[in-house]
This record gives sequence, structure tokens and C-alpha cells, in this order.
Amino acid sequence: MDSHEEERHVSGMTDVMRDPVSLLGVKEDLPQSEGASVDDAFLQKQLHLAEDLVVGYRASARLHSLRSDGMFSALASERHYRHLERTSLSWKVTMPLRAVRSLAAGRMPSGRPVKEVVQRVREIAQDEGWRGVAERLHARLPDIPRIGVFGRKSVRSLSRSTEKESRKRAEDVYLSSLPARTTDDFQPLFLIIAELSIPQCAKYRVWQRQEALESLGWRVVVVEWYDITRALSLLQVCTRVVFYRVPGNKDGMQLIDEAHRLSLSPWWEVDDLIFDPASYEKNTNLKTLSGAERRNVLEGVANYRKALLACGRAIASTRGLADAMRQAGVNDVAVIENALDVETLTEANALRAQPAQAEGEDQSQIVVFYGSGTKTHDMDFRVAAPGILAAMQANPRIRLQIVGDLTLPSEFDALGDRVERLQGRSYAAYLQLLAQADIAIAPLEPGLFNDAKSNIKYLEAAVLAVPSVCSPAQAFADVIETGTNGYLAASPEDWKTALLALADNTALRHDIGEKARADILARYRPQAVAQQQVLPAFGAPVKPDYTRPRLMVVNVFFEPRSFGGATLVAEEMAKAMQQRGMDVAVMTSRPSLEDLPNSALRYQVHDMQALSVPVPEDPIAGLDNPAIGEIFRSWVQAWQPEIVHFHATQGLGTSLVRVCQELGVPYIVTLHDAWWLCDRQFMVQKNGRYCFQKTIDLRVCETCVPGARHLSERMLMMQECLKYASRLLSPSRSHLELYAANSVPADRLVVNRNGFVWPKRPHLRRKPGVPVRFGYVGGNEAVKGFPLVRKAFEALERTDWELVLVDNTLKLGFKSIDTRLWKVGGKVEVIPSYTPEEVDDFFDRIDVLLFPSQWKESFGLTVREALARDVWVVTTAPGGQSEDVVDGVNGTYIELDGQSEGLRRAISSLLENAAMLENYENPLKGALPTYSAQADQLLSLYEEVLSEEKQSRVCL
Repeated sequence: MDSHEEERHVSGMTDVMRDPVSLLGVKEDLPQSEGASVDDAFLQKQLHLAEDLVVGYRASARLHSLRSDGMFSALASERHYRHLERTSLSWKVTMPLRAVRSLAAGRMPSGRPVKEVVQRVREIAQDEGWRGVAERLHARLPDIPRIGVFGRKSVRSLSRSTEKESRKRAEDVYLSSLPARTTDDFQPLFLIIAELSIPQCAKYRVWQRQEALESLGWRVVVVEWYDITRALSLLQVCTRVVFYRVPGNKDGMQLIDEAHRLSLSPWWEVDDLIFDPASYEKNTNLKTLSGAERRNVLEGVANYRKALLACGRAIASTRGLADAMRQAGVNDVAVIENALDVETLTEANALRAQPAQAEGEDQSQIVVFYGSGTKTHDMDFRVAAPGILAAMQANPRIRLQIVGDLTLPSEFDALGDRVERLQGRSYAAYLQLLAQADIAIAPLEPGLFNDAKSNIKYLEAAVLAVPSVCSPAQAFADVIETGTNGYLAASPEDWKTALLALADNTALRHDIGEKARADILARYRPQAVAQQQVLPAFGAPVKPDYTRPRLMVVNVFFEPRSFGGATLVAEEMAKAMQQRGMDVAVMTSRPSLEDLPNSALRYQVHDMQALSVPVPEDPIAGLDNPAIGEIFRSWVQAWQPEIVHFHATQGLGTSLVRVCQELGVPYIVTLHDAWWLCDRQFMVQKNGRYCFQKTIDLRVCETCVPGARHLSERMLMMQECLKYASRLLSPSRSHLELYAANSVPADRLVVNRNGFVWPKRPHLRRKPGVPVRFGYVGGNEAVKGFPLVRKAFEALERTDWELVLVDNTLKLGFKSIDTRLWKVGGKVEVIPSYTPEEVDDFFDRIDVLLFPSQWKESFGLTVREALARDVWVVTTAPGGQSEDVVDGVNGTYIELDGQSEGLRRAISSLLENAAMLENYENPLKGALPTYSAQADQLLSLYEEVLSEEKQSRVCL
């Protein structure tokens, strides 16, 4: 979490803790009208939710506090010991010996087991791909040698080519351009990506714009352009975007290119001629800068021009600036002038309400006010300097007050203290000085560059009824009528005449100041500019009229990054809901992509809008991630789902659930595994044995996860998430019972059996006389029983068998299963994972599926795929994996005891009775679930939840 994200998270938690009730939309002073009443039960439910949200946020805060404490402690300890080691003579002398000894003992020089390093290599490769992995690994795991990491050349070549193809396929989906109008069903959001480091520019072009847009009904978010990760994330959910003063450097162009990928048709906006090199070079103010400063300015000009042209549409502050934009090659240009805003009007009205100078007080001084700003205005002042000097010499009452940097001509030295120089100050303090002045001036050097400038200085003086003398630049000439509401001065004589006329006549100053105020209030008041200039440029927000129920599906993986049974279910149900008349959107994770920050990324799959985020490797962040929670909040606010369905959310974190609670969006959770109960996710201990707890006891968990200090906070957050779910779905009865035993609301627990890909053709059965063919699909993990498979087959004396092992990492570019050291008599083959289109081909290769899972599975997708294809199943029991298996009828039960003997006996029995498999047909497959039946039940559940939600809202 960066500093900005952490600040927003802390601020959000503070808001919830301070006023959780108002956050949920529940007011203590709910209005009572005749015939209407507040449902007390509904109110109490909302109050309880608010209280539990505070509990959840406090648990989250403690969790991240423990995380940071542990990180700082570990880092300090590591630095200390590393320093002691590296500075000792013995360390330097024995380095070569230690390296050899460690590797011989199966450890790296740091003491880390080699197999752990290999596993880490695989994890990184799976997450980030093999491209450049050697350099990344060396940075992350410095005790790994740079050479020899990937083994043989053939494997290295295979990995690179396979990874490249896999990454290219994913990038084609994630980074493809989205069709126009894909945001038509988003809630309107206007995003301003801006340069905010120049306060006066930000005031007139950013904060004024936000104020005007909000007055038109837009929701507006402003982000600094160099906060690129947040800016990219906000681009994914906005419906309009303006880039104010954003350069066309690498980061700026990445933002603009992303806006085009999302078909947002971006505008580029500026209030200065900073994109025209020829005009900028003619601006003599550049002569006041050093050579290095001039080069930097002109280089910046080229970048601004690049950004302007890349956007293709532009907003200018003046007609002259708009003409220059068109000459640069942008045809679609709108003019929105700098204007008045609420802050300026409020300050001005307060200053004008102060008592006027009393009669008899010293009125001998006439203050001429100049807000220079920066030293780049030196040449501007020089055009008026002779006239100002002449007027001051002619009338000794005139004083010159300068705010900001300015190099005065030496002739002014003779005026002594009649020239007052003040440092720059806050806007309110600036206006206070201006209000005390008698005359304001705005000199500008003639030329195209200054013709493009706005008339801000005139507006600021006029709103205070202070008369102005200005150069006849286009923006001033458009509003000033000399002698009526101000003076235009083109020559030194003009400047002298105007200043003396105003200095000598109090009534004239008053009349011209009041006329100027009346004129600019009519033309530049916020409502007028919003309606006459902002509205024609950007239009009013149009809220979509939703005609179909809207569902958001949340799963840690989603196409094109399909991985695991929960993902297949989430994908299939999402498509099925579309077919049944719902609009569906997705929240998921994505891999790191080259040259792309860790921002959100929106893409489209099966006509569904999907928002993806990179997930951290940090296990605590994977449990609760406020940064991802805020991205999810923006997605929910943009897409406005009526219901959210959470599938596997590990990695994305529980903060997503709290967002639904805060925004009042009903949600359903499918309990695909034990993640909501167990820190190790599958109720399997480190020794590979199943934890037979029914009611979770954290004292037992602490012995399984030694050193973990976060388990109580974890349990609090999980309970709070599940407590307010509208429905809690389990793929099997046995899995449902596990949750029912752990304080999960039983009235909301429902079995929703997972569907699967049914066969498209009859199974190719075993022929007489050929070896029995076994298959295993669980990968190399102990929790799936892989070590038991090896031990069972190594214990067999028979050789008339074949075993097919599926290695689901082969398509990612590396092996996770190596059978070269297996001591077996039969044939073992390792193949890549199969796609849904290849399921029949895989099961045609086997007669028996081995499923020796070492935990009570929630379902067991592969088991159902096998049973539907008349493939005998050997499975552990009890658990969801065995619920559609009847021992001795369509499969064989083995004990869930972490031992290989039961599996060996089952395999031996099947080899003895191999003839049974030749014409075997599963007599119970008609009772197996289907995707269609699952989807029908799910749609019915959605409709129930939406009906309940509608009824609860009627209570108010």
C-alpha cells in the first residue's frame, strides 16, 4: 500500500468509526410523515451492521498493524545480522566453502532449502512469466546464483516459447481496445487527471471545473497525473476524462493511450500556450531564464504538444488559445473561460462587507496593485513600466504594491518606499491585499503568446470592485470597454493617462469598479459559465436506465486466467446468468504485465465487463487489502450491481465484502473451500494430514500455524463477512455441515451443487488384455494426495498398469512433476492439463480416476467428470468429493488418513478384477449435477434475494 492508499484507508476507517450509522444511510432523525413509519427491525439490523463494520475495520487495522510491526522487526533483525556477517573476516574467507557445503546438503548458502527455492521460482514464473525471471529472482532471492537456475537448455527453450505464447494470449485479452459506448451503462463519472502543482492554475482549470460539473449533476474525481497507478485505475471506471496540463512523456502518454483503449475520447486542456514551440520562443520572458531552464521549458513544450495531439480533442481558456490549438492540428476545440467560483465570491463578499474607510482617515495614498506571480512576468511589466513610472512621478500620491517575484527597472529605485514588494501568499490573503488597493494593473507583452492568456487578473479585481488598467490582449479586450468598466492601455502614454485619471478621481474609480463587478458577475458567475460553456462542451450526465437485473461476479481468477474448479464454476455461472437475462460484470485478478503499473485494468470477455487487479504475494494483504477494496468500491459505484456473488476471494481480500455492506448491496458467498475458516485454506496441517476439527478452536490453529498473531483478527473479519451474506452456498452437504458447525447463519446456508462439462460422446472403454489405465489430476501437492500416489505404485509388484499424471504447470512453461526417480514397474506418463474441450479426450485415456485428496473437499469436479464418463473413481471419504460415489457401485472408498496403504489396496483390487472395467457403465450418473441445473437454482436464489431486498427497502 503506497502512502496515498494508506492515507485513504486510514481516513475511511476513521469515517466509519466516527459515524458508521450515517455511512449506511441510516439517520437518527429519520423523517416521520403521516401514514408512514420506520420498520424497527430493519433499523435495528442496520445499526447492528454498522457496529459490526466497526469491529471489522478495527480487526483490519490491528491486522495491518501486526503486519507492519512484524515487517519492521524482521527487517531490523535481518539488517543487523547481515551487517555482522558481511563485516566479519571469517565470512569473507569461508564464502566459497559455505556455498559448496550448502549445495551439497540441499541448501542455498543462506541456509534456505533448495527445494523451497525451486518452488519459489515456480511461483514467480507462474505469476509473472519467465521473461526476465533470472534478474527478478536475483533481486528477490539474492542467494540464488545467476547461472544454472533453469537447468537444461531444452527445458529453458521450451519454457521461454511456451511462456511467450501464454503471455501473448493473455495480453491480447487484457490489452485489447474496448468498443465504443461500453460505459453507457456505467454511472456517470467525470475524471480530471491534472497537474496540481501550480495553485493558481489548479484553482481556475481544475477546482473551478469540478465545481461547475458538479453543479450540472456530474460526480467528479480529481487525481494528479503522476499518481499513475491511481489515475490508471480511475480511468477504468470513468465515463468522461480530461487531461489538464498533462505532458506527453512516458507516463502521460500511457494514461492517454489507456483512455483511447477504453474508447473514452479524452480531452486535453490548458490555459497557456505551452504547446506551441514557435510562439514560446518568441516570448521574451524566456530571456529572463537561464540556458538550462530555457531548454527544459522548450522540451516541455514539445511534450505538451504531443499530449494535445494524442488526445485529439481540446479545451481552451480563450479564443486565442483555441485558434492556436486548431492550427496545431486539433479540430475539436471548445472554449471554457477562467471564471468566478464559490471560494472567490465568498471571499470577495466577506471583504466587501467590511466597514469602508471612515471619512477623515488618511486617504492620501493611491495604491496600484500588481500580482506578478513569478519572475517570468518581468518582460510583461516592462511594457507598462515607462507609463507607470511617469504617472508616479506626476502624482506623488501613487504607490506601487507588488506581490510575487519581479525584477523592476532600475529607474524605480528613485521612488524609494513608494514601491512596496511582498512575497506570495495564500489566495485569501492575496484577495485581502487586492481589496485594499485603489487600482489593479495587468500588463502583458503584445504577441500571440499573451493573446492566448486569460483575463484572471481583471476578474479578481472586478469582483472586488477595484478598477483595472490592462494591456489590450484578446481576453481583456473582449470584456473591457475603456472608460466604462476598465481601461485598455497599449502604449506608455495610455498607461500614464489611465492611471492618473483613476488616481485623481475617487468617484470615477468607484463607478468603473462597480460597473466591472456587475459585468463580470453577469458573464462569469459559476452558474452562467456552467450552463453556457461547460454544459455545451461536456453535456449533462445521463444515468442509465437499467432494464435487466445486474449481477457482479467476484473470483480471484477469471478468463483468460482460468485456474481451478472454483474459477470454472464462476465462469460458467456468469455465462449462464447472461443467457438467463441478467447483465453480468466481473471483478478478478490479473498477472503483472510488462511496462504496466499495478493498477486496475478493465477488459471484456464474453460480452462481460471485467475489472482486474494484480494481487500481492503478501499473505496478510491477500486476506485484507484496503487498496483493492477501494478499487472494488469504484467498480461497484460505476456498474451498480443489484447483487454481488463472491466465489474464491483469497488474494483479493475481505475488504471487498465490507464495501458491499457499506454501500447496501446484497451479496452471496459460495464457500468453495475452507478459506473462510482456516488460514491454510484446506484444513490440512503442515504435515499433510487433514485437520479433523469440526468447530474451529484457535488454540489448535495456533499449533498448526506457529507464530501467527493474526488468527483472532482473521476470524473476526471472516465472521463479520459471512454474518451479513444474503445466502451462503456450498457445493456439497458435508461441506455445508462444516460451516454450520462454526456459527455461520444456518438459515442462509444452501447446497448449490457444481455443474461440470458433460461428455459429448461415449467413453472409449478398456479393451481386453491391455493394462489398466489409471489417471491422477491433482498436481504435485500433498493436500491432493500426490505423495500417496507415488508410494502406492512403488509398492506394487505388478507391472500391467499405466498411470497418466496431469501436470497443470506444463502450459505455464515449466514442470512440477518429475517421475524419473520413481521406482515402479508399470508405465508412467506426464501430460499437460486439459481444457473443457479436451475433457473427453483425457478420460478416454483412463479407466480409473485416482482422487486421494487429504481433506474433505467441498465438491470434487474431476470426480464428477469421471463418473459422467463411466470411469471408476477411487476416492477418500468422507467429504464432498465422495458424495456422488457409492462404494462398490461406481467407485472405491479409501480412508482419509494420510497413509498410502488404502490407496495401494484399492489399486491392487482393481488390477485383480480388471475385467470388470471392460464394459463398465456408471448406473448412477443420471443423478449427477449439471451446469444448467446449478444455474437454474442460482437464478432462483438471486430472485429470492432481490425480492427480499426490495421488501426491506419498502420498510422505509
